Amino acid sequence: MPNASDPTREAAAESILLEESRGAVRALTLNRPSQRNSLSPALIAELRAALQRADADASVRAILLAASGEKAFCAGADLGSAASAGEAGLLAAHEGRRAYAMLLAEIDKLGKPLVAQLAGTALAGGLGLVCACDFALAADDVKLGTPEVDVGIFPYMALAPILRCVGRRAAFDLTFTGRKVDAREAQALGLITRAVPRAELVAETDQLLAQLCSKSPVALRLGRRAFRIADSMSYDTALESLASQLSLNALAEDAMEGIGAFLEKRSPSFSGR
Repeated sequence: MPNASDPTREAAAESILLEESRGAVRALTLNRPSQRNSLSPALIAELRAALQRADADASVRAILLAASGEKAFCAGADLGSAASAGEAGLLAAHEGRRAYAMLLAEIDKLGKPLVAQLAGTALAGGLGLVCACDFALAADDVKLGTPEVDVGIFPYMALAPILRCVGRRAAFDLTFTGRKVDAREAQALGLITRAVPRAELVAETDQLLAQLCSKSPVALRLGRRAFRIADSMSYDTALESLASQLSLNALAEDAMEGIGAFLEKRSPSFSGR
């Protein structure tokens, strides 16, 4: 008989990830509010699958990642599930933790912009998830941090996306002290894109998503790839590779439509080709 932490049983018991199409936006909502939307094995598995579906759906131009409730966007790993996995053996526990790393890696390879909307705290692996997104808008009263160092665990996997967002000094400060920062400081550090009054969070997020959906899907997909290339190569090598990406982009129908619309002083109608 499966135990309480079994991913199949949890997924069957409740909708731990809500998935909704809102025009050209695919909205994904972490739905474990009583567990502070912590990342159980089942939730990680469902989120990975939902992101792949959204990426493969030609009608989707942007992806929204939100969470149920206003207390927590995501509190990181589900420690109860982690303890149960440990009982199954060292290898099983490692593979369970590795699933989070695979989620972060798969987010990096998406071809569509991913926007995080934070109405609650983002801690530990939850902060890593936020930093893996392309945009993050947060209510100005939320807190963010990596407090797991206080219980003797370093935020190993979350460190990778955090380092992409902030400098070395700030990353050391956050991960070694475990201190929580408010949304305003998080914006200044680069952890989030923008801190906004709570009453304006949904409207601000919707406005950003509408703006993204108005762009060429081809340009955004190639542009997201360009970010990965530029981030991982030497300067000279990146420039050479990015020149090739520009030549590829210029051949797309969307580029021709965009240039034609500019010359004709009209709004472009992008097809995604």
